[in-house]
Order: sequence, then structure tokens, then C-alpha cells
Amino acid sequence: MRSGTRKEELLLSKAELDRTWVLRKVLNQMSPVEAMELLREKMLKTESNEEFLASMAG
Repeated sequence: MRSGTRKEELLLSKAELDRTWVLRKVLNQMSPVEAMELLREKMLKTESNEEFLASMAG
């Protein structure tokens, strides 16, 4: 069963959308535990969603 269209392009800027896709590709290559550890580590180091996505750039 597939979910509906997310329409992310209406909610995010081009830069945020690009970083979101990069993040998904990176997480997809990891085990679930590794992916959650990476997300948790990055989230603990940032104060906002914008800052979190910006941290994905490098």
C-alpha cells in the first residue's frame, strides 16, 4: 500500500528539499539503529529544524 503524495515542494524551500532528499539517501543506506543514532546525534546538536537541515550540508 502506498501513501499519498507528500507535496513537500509546497512546504519546503529548494535548499531544504534538497537536504531532505540527501538525508533520506544517507539514512536508507544505514541499518535502522545506525540511522536513528545519526538522527539523534544531529538533533541534539541543533535548536531548530532549519539548523538541523543546514547541518546536513556538511
